[in-house]
Amino acid sequence: MDLYSDEYFMREALKEAAKAFAIDEVPVGAVVVCKNRIIARAHNQTEKLTDATAHAEMLAVTSAANYLGSKYLSECTLYVTLEPCVMCAGALHWVQLQKLVFGASDLQRGYSLVSSPLLHPKTEVVRGIQADESKKLIEDFFRRIRN
Repeated sequence: MDLYSDEYFMREALKEAAKAFAIDEVPVGAVVVCKNRIIARAHNQTEKLTDATAHAEMLAVTSAANYLGSKYLSECTLYVTLEPCVMCAGALHWVQLQKLVFGASDLQRGYSLVSSPLLHPKTEVVRGIQADESKKLIEDFFRRIRN
């Protein structure tokens, strides 16, 4: 298997999602990759930071921009375990993300539910990488909080 495959980096995002699960956050994880190197890692922290905008994608994008010293991520790929919401997709548009790779589709809040394009026109999108693992983590989380 190729070390720098979408599956490899999505497994890294899943590790971040597991960290969120462990601290009772909705288990979404993200990593930003630039030139085959992870430059940012994040997981949901909305509860911990009491901030509704502290989604994994938002935290990862901020961290990557700080690392690069640039507001643009036009040479970067974001790997995220769940399809980004409209807020996160808007942020990904503004940073001019080169590529978005996500695991599970979000049938309730995902950006693709909106008919007009939200991502930057140059952003390549790959869906469904490690989707089953991503979906299972989310389902397990909500099953746990309901019980």
